[in-house]
Amino acid sequence: MSESAILDMVGISKQYPNTNTSAVEDISITLNHGDILGLLGPSGCGKTTLLRIIAGFEQPDRGVVEIAGQVVSGSKEWIPPERRGVGMVFQNYALFPHLTVAQNIAFGLEILRKKSPKQLQLRVAEVLELVGLSGYADRYPHEISGGQQQRVALARALAPGPTLVLLDEPLSNLDVQVRLKLRQELRQILKAARASAVFVTHDQEEALSISDWVAVMRHGHLEQWGTPEKIYLEPASRFVAEFVTQANFIPAQRRGNLWETEVGCFAIASNDDSDITEKADLMVRQEDFILKPDETASVVIRDRQFLGRELHYCLQVPSGGELIARTPFGGRSLPVGMRVQVMFPQDSVRVFPAVSGSETRTSAYVSVPH
Repeated sequence: MSESAILDMVGISKQYPNTNTSAVEDISITLNHGDILGLLGPSGCGKTTLLRIIAGFEQPDRGVVEIAGQVVSGSKEWIPPERRGVGMVFQNYALFPHLTVAQNIAFGLEILRKKSPKQLQLRVAEVLELVGLSGYADRYPHEISGGQQQRVALARALAPGPTLVLLDEPLSNLDVQVRLKLRQELRQILKAARASAVFVTHDQEEALSISDWVAVMRHGHLEQWGTPEKIYLEPASRFVAEFVTQANFIPAQRRGNLWETEVGCFAIASNDDSDITEKADLMVRQEDFILKPDETASVVIRDRQFLGRELHYCLQVPSGGELIARTPFGGRSLPVGMRVQVMFPQDSVRVFPAVSGSETRTSAYVSVPH
């Protein structure tokens, strides 16, 4: 484990009794001091199991977990959750309804309570200010909003000064507007506290906006690990491209140096993937499409959604398949039924091996600007 690492997991595997597959399989991740890691994936991918292994609520079948240089889970080592120096924020916040906000935060500060009640009071006030809840100390959980309850839960986790903070889908119980607001606040609070953190989410935008690093999981395996920018711009697999970027896939056939689609040919680099030979799927992100009205084009706008800052277009291609395009709203929109030429920058496309027998969106008439 490097000196800068706060968390080091090597070869973590876990299979629950009476199951045929592993919940997590051979996961290795290192997180440095002060960084935030997002565990991202669909339900059942193993991300919560991995978080529980870090916390000490589950014991791995194989592998080693180190926190701040100390082995907490291994073949001969096992340290219980309360001795790992880890703070936990649960999905339902787990606040005590009969305690005030201040009493909830002070609950884990037993040493200060015995040693110095004055220091305890100062520490509670300090974390309340950190999470923006100064003046709420005497309120009870039912007297504050869901977003405020979430911040109280975070303050309680931060109060003892933990080595690592773990958050299990911390924003999932909030409505959309509150969730969007707290997304940025959560990152700011963690950074202001100089806390290292691991959080679980199935929300792609949440993971990309909060995290310094993202680990995309699927069926218990680590699909890709990297910065949010790397994950989004250079997905390592078709699954990551579909789940994180929600990209379009255009079936293509190689013809010399060109890729031929349903209605057009164009030159796209194949990402140096040796598995790609004659057939492939071209990945195009929704926001990379450029739509140009053209009465002779074979692509038709089938539906349009206005989302304030942007427009979502559902495009129908000759074979009956669909492409989804997302464009900024500049005061004008293209009407449903209009024929359009679809373009995209050449360097925005990635090539993946074709998936036989799967449902893929068919290609539109595509020209590539140089």
